[in-house]
Amino acid sequence: MTDKPIEEMSFEDAIRELEQVVTQLDRGDVALEDSIKLYERGAALKARCEAKLKEAEEKVAQITLDASGQPKGATPVEGL
Repeated sequence: MTDKPIEEMSFEDAIRELEQVVTQLDRGDVALEDSIKLYERGAALKARCEAKLKEAEEKVAQITLDASGQPKGATPVEGL
C-alpha cells in the first residue's frame, strides 16, 4: 500500500490498492484492528474509484456527434 493521499490517486492507483486491500482481508490473517483500518481504507478507495468513474462518464456524456456519427465537439454538462 502507499502513503499517497487517496484524494490524489488516479483511478488506476486507487483500484490497484483496493485490490490489495481486498486480497489482504480475504486471506483472513490480519489482526482485528488492522482489518478495521484496511476496511476503512478500502471504503475510501472504493469511493475514490466511483468518483473518478463518474467524472469519466460525465466527460463522455459531453461529447456531441455530427450527422455521420463523428465527434464534433463537447457540450457542457451542468454542475461541472
